[in-house]
Amino acid sequence: MTEPHGTLACALAPGHPPALAAAITTGGGQVVGPNGAEALVWTDPTDVDGLRALLADAPAIRWVQLPFAGVDTFASILGDGRTWTSAKGAYAEPVAEHALALGLAGLRGLPARARASSWGAAAGRRLAGQRVVIVGGGSITRALLALLAPFEVEATVVRRHVAPLDGAHHVVGPDRLHDVLPGAALVVLTLALTPQTTRIIDADALERVDGDAWLVNVARGAHVATDALVAALQEGAIGGAALDVTDPEPLPGDHPLWRLDNCLITPHVANTWEMAEPLLAERIRANVERFRQGEPLLGLVDPALGY
Repeated sequence: MTEPHGTLACALAPGHPPALAAAITTGGGQVVGPNGAEALVWTDPTDVDGLRALLADAPAIRWVQLPFAGVDTFASILGDGRTWTSAKGAYAEPVAEHALALGLAGLRGLPARARASSWGAAAGRRLAGQRVVIVGGGSITRALLALLAPFEVEATVVRRHVAPLDGAHHVVGPDRLHDVLPGAALVVLTLALTPQTTRIIDADALERVDGDAWLVNVARGAHVATDALVAALQEGAIGGAALDVTDPEPLPGDHPLWRLDNCLITPHVANTWEMAEPLLAERIRANVERFRQGEPLLGLVDPALGY
């Protein structure tokens, strides 16, 4: 291991959460203003213009740490010669927990029961032994595969890089997505949003999903063609949809998805700030230390791939 290169001058903006400031210090950094910084921890997941303006006035910043796993919001400024890292991998466990909760709720018919005002008919499916398709092959998928292990499901992962994954029975490329959808009890979206993955679940894909299967989305709303999903749910063409993300987001109060018994919506809470803050703080601490020691950073972003 190389010797640390002294204290790292690191800016923290636009907010200044004490836990994140402490993480910079613990990692061997010093919180400074942007003009005197070599690195920047950016705390706002949506303020692209603010980040662009700050970087234009602080050319000495060589590394930018973004707060969320998804970086699609910042795609227009990623390829500027700096090193960029995201929080990908840091939030995998809480998001995977939420995906499993949504999937179980759907298969057990809980959305309809939560709206019911009478006893109703018995209904529900087990997850154990079923086929599950997970679209995306990153850290959330790995965490979800571990959670699914006790259910002894047959898991198929659809990912860009076709290589074995622990817990997955099959790994296939995106060109095989439509082939593996039939027969799945759950279809779970965990992938990054890029131009290639936008509307990856469209009307054609939904036609291949079984009539009693549930779609679970904990990735980005734009992965799903919303109008096509509404039509499939209204017609009973699929069992249902459990969505932590929507397109548009937030979902307007008069949107038809709210009124469907076979749709469960949570307001992008698979990873709340209370869950995220300590995980992000640890990522920042580790990366500040790694930057000082000249080691590879965690969560490196590839601007060409968009994640």
